Amino acid sequence: MQNRLLDHYLAAPDGFDEMLDAAGAPRAHWRALLASLGSEAPDMMRQRREAVQRQVRENGITYNVQGDAGGRQRPWDLNPLPLILPHEEWSGIEAAVIQRATLLNKILGDVYGKQDMLREGLLPPALIHGNAGFLRPCHGIRHHDDVALHFHAVDLARAPDGRWWVIADRTQAPSGAGYALENRAIMTPIFPDLLRELNVRSPAGFFRTMQDSLAHWGRLCAARGDAPAPLREGEMPLIVLLTPGPAAETYYEQAYLARYLGLPLVECDDLTVRDGVVYLKTLDGLHRVHVIMRRVDDEACDPLELHNPSQGALPGAPLGVPGLIQAARRGNVLVANSLGAGLLDSGALFGFLPALSRRLLGEPLKMPSVATWWCGEPAALGAVIAGLDRLVIKPAFPRQPPCAVFGQDLDAAGRAGFIARLRANPDNYVAQEMVRLSQAPVWTDGAAQRGLPSLRPRAVGLRVFACATPHGYVVMPGGLTRVATGPDARVLTIQRGGASKDTWVQARAGAEPHRLQQRRIRGEDLVREDTSLSSRTAENLLWFGRHAERCDNICRLLRVALNILFNVRTKERGAEWPTVEALCIWFQLIDADTTPAAPGAPPAAVFTDAELESALLQAVVSPAVPGLAAQQQALQRIAGQLHERFSADNWRALGRMAEPAVIRGERPSQSEVMTILDDAATALATLAGFALDGMTRDLGWRFMSIGRRLERLQFQSEVLQRALAMDENGNLDWLLDLSDSSITYRVRYRAQPEWLPVLDLLVCDETNPRSVLFQINGIQGTLNKIAQTHGPCGAHLLAPLKEELIALQPDADLNHGNEKLGDLLHRIQSASAALSEQLTVQFFSYAGNSSSASKRSGPQRNFT
Repeated sequence: MQNRLLDHYLAAPDGFDEMLDAAGAPRAHWRALLASLGSEAPDMMRQRREAVQRQVRENGITYNVQGDAGGRQRPWDLNPLPLILPHEEWSGIEAAVIQRATLLNKILGDVYGKQDMLREGLLPPALIHGNAGFLRPCHGIRHHDDVALHFHAVDLARAPDGRWWVIADRTQAPSGAGYALENRAIMTPIFPDLLRELNVRSPAGFFRTMQDSLAHWGRLCAARGDAPAPLREGEMPLIVLLTPGPAAETYYEQAYLARYLGLPLVECDDLTVRDGVVYLKTLDGLHRVHVIMRRVDDEACDPLELHNPSQGALPGAPLGVPGLIQAARRGNVLVANSLGAGLLDSGALFGFLPALSRRLLGEPLKMPSVATWWCGEPAALGAVIAGLDRLVIKPAFPRQPPCAVFGQDLDAAGRAGFIARLRANPDNYVAQEMVRLSQAPVWTDGAAQRGLPSLRPRAVGLRVFACATPHGYVVMPGGLTRVATGPDARVLTIQRGGASKDTWVQARAGAEPHRLQQRRIRGEDLVREDTSLSSRTAENLLWFGRHAERCDNICRLLRVALNILFNVRTKERGAEWPTVEALCIWFQLIDADTTPAAPGAPPAAVFTDAELESALLQAVVSPAVPGLAAQQQALQRIAGQLHERFSADNWRALGRMAEPAVIRGERPSQSEVMTILDDAATALATLAGFALDGMTRDLGWRFMSIGRRLERLQFQSEVLQRALAMDENGNLDWLLDLSDSSITYRVRYRAQPEWLPVLDLLVCDETNPRSVLFQINGIQGTLNKIAQTHGPCGAHLLAPLKEELIALQPDADLNHGNEKLGDLLHRIQSASAALSEQLTVQFFSYAGNSSSASKRSGPQRNFT
C-alpha cells in the first residue's frame, strides 16, 4: 500500500527531497507517517483534508489579500501532511538561528549606537545612511539588557546537497508564528497518535517564554524610566499588541496571538502619549502601557518623527502614535521590535555578515546566507551584470516595491533595459543566486488514477522564529512551512496563493518535556473586571450585539413573509398581509420607490406574488441586496474586529452562522430557502446562548448586551406600532411568530391569539425576553451597573417611559388601534435612539477603520 502512495510522487532529479533519500527510499523520520497512511483506507486522508478545511473555516482563519477589489479575506490554506525534521538536524538549525539573531541584535545596537562597524569599514555607510529603513530619530535610544531585536524570523531553504541556507531575515514586525501555532492546534486532533509516536515537540513553551521576557522588560521600563508610577510588587506590566487594523494581511494572526497571550489588541488610536508616557485609552481612564508588541511598520508608528506621507501603512489607517519615539527614548516604554529594526530586513547585508560574525561574535556563521551581491559596490555590480541569467534581482531596501526580477526571464531588449536601470541606481538592488528549493509531499485529492488521492511533490521553505530573553535567544520548535502553489513555483509567498504545513520537530530520545515555571498570583492581584477595555473595543462589542440581533430580526421577518407567500393563496390572505409586506418594504427587503407614510398604510407600490417572492428570495441568499446574507456579512466584519474577545467555541458557532448561505446559479427552491432561514435562526440562538452562558458579565459583555437590547427594543416597537394600525380582524399568529412568543402564548391561553393577551405578552410582560418592558428593564439594569464606575450614562431617558408602561391598564390601553399605546411605543423608539447617541458621545471615539458608518451598515431605516 505504501508503494501505491508513491506511485505518482516524482522525486526531484536535481534537488533535495524531504521525504525520500537519493535511492528513492523513505527517510527514517518519515517511515512511521507513511506506514500509518499506507495501512488506512484511501478515503481516510480525504476526510482529514475536509476536517482541516472545516476547522479553518469555522475558526475564521484568514490571510487578507491586499489590493483585492472586494476586500475579501482568503481562508488560510493548511495541507494535512506535515514537514518532519529529526532532532539532530533541528539542533543545527536551532543553533544557527540563535547565532544569527544574536549577531543581528548586535549590529542593530551598533548602527543605532556607537556605529563602530561603519568606522571600521565593516559596513558601507551608503548601505546604512542610504537606506530609508534607517530611522535617524531612533539613534541613541537605549535598550534594556542591550536587546533591540526581540523577535526574529528567518526564512530558510534547503539546497540540493541537503544544506540549509538563509534566504531572508524578518526583523521589523515578523509574522507567521501565530499561524504556526494555529496549524499545530488544528493538526493535533488529526494525527494524535503519530504526534506521540514521533515525540513531536510542542511550540507552546516558546510563547510563554516570549510573554515572560516582555513582562521582565516591562518591569524594567517601570523601574528605570522617568515616569512617576512604578509597579507595585507583584503587579504585572501592561503589554499590548499593536495592530494596523482589520485590513492588515495577517490581522487574524494578530488577533489570535492577542487572545492566546491574553493581551489587549489595540490600534494606534487606542494609545496616547502624555509627558513621555504611553497610555491605553480605556473606559476606566488612561492605563499606562509598558510594552508594545508591534505589528505596525516603522514609518507608521509615530507621525511626529517618522511618518512619510508617500509611504503610509494601509489605506485609511491611522498614522501612528504621536510621541511614541519620545517615550521610547526616555525609557518609559519598550517597543518590540525596536523602532528602526526594519533596517535589517535588507538582503544587502548578507554579504557582510560573515566578517561581522567573526568581529562581533568571534566565530564563523553556522548557517550561510544564499550568495548575495549588493550592487552598490562596483565589483559586485559588474559580477551581477555578467551573471544576470542565473540570478534573481530584488530591492535592496524594505520600502521599495517588493518585486523580484529573474534574469533568465529577460529577453535581449528587457535585459538591456534592466541593466541600464541597475547602472543608474545600483544602491537600490541586490542580486541573489537562484535557489533550487527542496520538495516535500502534499496531499492532493482526486489526482491519482481512478480518482484516488495521492502524494505530490511541492517546493517548500521554512520560516523559523526566535525570541529574546534576558539570557539569550530561544527558538520555537518547528516553524511555518510554506508551500509553493505549483510544481514549478520559484517564489514562496502565501499572499499569492501559497499554502502552509505544520512543522514537526522530533524531541531528543528520552528528553523530559519542558515544564514552565508557574507564576504565583496573590489575593491582591485577583481581577474580576476588564480594566483594559478600550473605547473602540467597547463600541465594537455594542455593534456586534446590534448586528447579531439585526440578523435575527431580518431572519424572522423573512421567514414570516415567505411562509405566507408560499402557503397562503393570494385571495385567502388576511388583513395582516399588507402589514407584513409594508414591514418588508420598510426594512428594505423589498425595493420600492416610495415607502408608507405612516405605520399601517398600504404599500405605495403594488407587487405581484412572483415579484415579491423573487425579491424576498434574493434578500435571503444574495449579499448584494439588503437582507439576511448582507447582514451576515456585516456581522462577520464587526466580529472580525473582536476575534481576540471570543472563545474558540464561540467563534466556531459564529463562523457556521456568519458565512452567508449564498446559492449561485439556478434560483433557490422554496425548501432550500426555508432551510437556510431555519438554520440561521438556530445558529443565532446558539450565538445568543454563548453570550448568555459563556461570557463573563464584565464591562465588555454589558455593552454587547445593551446593543442587543437596543436593537430588539427598536425593532419590536416598530413592529408593534404597525400591528396596532392594521385591520382589527387580522390574524395575530404572524406577530407571535415574529416575536418568538407563539409557544408561550399557547401554553398560557390555549386559544387563538387575541389583542389583549398578545399585547400584554409583547409589551408589558417583564418575564418575556421579547417584550418591550423586558428590554427596558435589561437596558436600565446594565446602565446602572456601568454607572457605578463610569457615572450616569442615559438610564434616565427610559425611566419615565417605563413608568408609563407599568401604568398601562390592560382593558383600556392594551387593545387594537389604541393611540395612547402607539404614541408610547413611538416615544420609546425615539428614546432608545437618543440613548444610543448618548452612549456614542460619552464612551466611543471614531477614527480610521472603526468609523461609525462602517458599523451601522445594513438595513436600519430610522434605527440609530
